[in-house]
Amino acid sequence: MDKKKVLIVDDQNGIRVLLLEVFSSEGYNTFQAANGKIALEIVKHEAPDLVLLDMKIPGMDGLEILKHIKAIDPSIKVIMMTAYGELDMIKEATDLGALMHFTKPFDIDEMRMEVNRQLQGGSSSGRFAVGS
Repeated sequence: MDKKKVLIVDDQNGIRVLLLEVFSSEGYNTFQAANGKIALEIVKHEAPDLVLLDMKIPGMDGLEILKHIKAIDPSIKVIMMTAYGELDMIKEATDLGALMHFTKPFDIDEMRMEVNRQLQGGSSSGRFAVGS
């Protein structure tokens, strides 16, 4: 069986490294991108199963990237990461097909469990994840 692929898109290196370590140790094939351009290249070439996408990225923002990801492959699951009450953006992200969002600083175990649930075919219990 092929390893599931997770793409982490965040302009903060520390968050990418943390998530990369977590999801690599979970047995996923993990990729990272610091901006939308790199993220979309990886989406085209690697077809990730799930993308963890930061809402606030310099240049092409999260919503823009989300639109492009869904245009390339609507079946890719996307979970947004938001820094603070970007509620209007969160609603728009959900309308564009994002599954849910985690608010930073997020609980890494919660996120790990949610990604595992999404990638192991289980359905998500709630529409929104709540940050701590």
